Amino acid sequence: MAYSTINDPSAYFQTKTYTGTGSSNAITNDGNSDLQPDWIWGKATTQTYNHNVFDTSRGLTKRLTIDQSDAENTDSTTITAVGSDGFTLGTSANLNGSSVNYVAWQWKANGGTTSSNTDGTITSTVQANTTAGFSIITYSGNGSNNATVGHGLGATPKMIITKNRSAAYNWIVYHPTLAATKILVLDMDLAEFTPSGGYYSNVGSSTYQLVQGSSNLTNVNANGNDYVAYCFAEKQGYSKFGNYTGNGSSDGPFVYTGFKTAFVMVKNISSAAPWRIYSQEISNHATPFNDLDETIFPDTNAAATDTSHPFDFTSNGFKVRGSNVDVNTDGDQYIYMAFAAQSLVGTNNVIALAR
Repeated sequence: MAYSTINDPSAYFQTKTYTGTGSSNAITNDGNSDLQPDWIWGKATTQTYNHNVFDTSRGLTKRLTIDQSDAENTDSTTITAVGSDGFTLGTSANLNGSSVNYVAWQWKANGGTTSSNTDGTITSTVQANTTAGFSIITYSGNGSNNATVGHGLGATPKMIITKNRSAAYNWIVYHPTLAATKILVLDMDLAEFTPSGGYYSNVGSSTYQLVQGSSNLTNVNANGNDYVAYCFAEKQGYSKFGNYTGNGSSDGPFVYTGFKTAFVMVKNISSAAPWRIYSQEISNHATPFNDLDETIFPDTNAAATDTSHPFDFTSNGFKVRGSNVDVNTDGDQYIYMAFAAQSLVGTNNVIALAR
């Protein structure tokens, strides 16, 4: 059994769906625990608006867009504040257009409090939550091949998502399933590949290495460029970062996570295919059904799309039902990032149930 010390995952991760008003709009979370978010990833589900990313390390006026390679820009009208259990929106249609439906995925780090980390050869600024295995790190590149940077997790990250804030370069994804020298790009549908602009190596419990690609270091360590990285370590009963092999059948693989699933992001690493996010709150099927019929594509600005129930979310993982190349081509390899709605068994001995 996947016993967990995190009895209530909603203390560290929550999904909130809401309808925009076009005016100041206070959003309150629905979880069992209050959650003051430090990383907010929001997307309109009924319109072709960009994916918006804000965090409390860079500051709430600094916007990045997941589905684009654009540099960071200043935006004071999208998220104006975070509170003890949610956030407040301004007038921007990015996340608050009148009568538009949205989803916001939220992670807790350290309440906006950062510290300097000198574990690596580059000094980073770290906001870490070691209980939940999540840290936000920012650093300035020095252009040195094989430089290292500290992540503050005290455990080896299973996923790192990095963006060059200073220039228009892609979102770079590390996952231990990928072959050596390989990356994925979150804003593109490419299979794993060796980039020209740098990648990660020697990912460990305190630092990881910034390695030059075939020509330069723009992805991870260009001299004088600023970067942000979202780092995740796996926590039993709360988060899982793994892989599965497709079988090409509507009766697809079952993936054991050890918790009642709330969120899964999946990517085919063998073939060019879109990233997909499945989240129980955006499904058209209400409790008690397990199957999910809506997906969000992180690499495009598309609205939520009906995909004919390719995933079942269960009390201890998820079941792949579709045979689409995005989720289940025979023999292709897939990676995933998953978070819990409820631990399978916590210290309170409460057993998770499927929807």
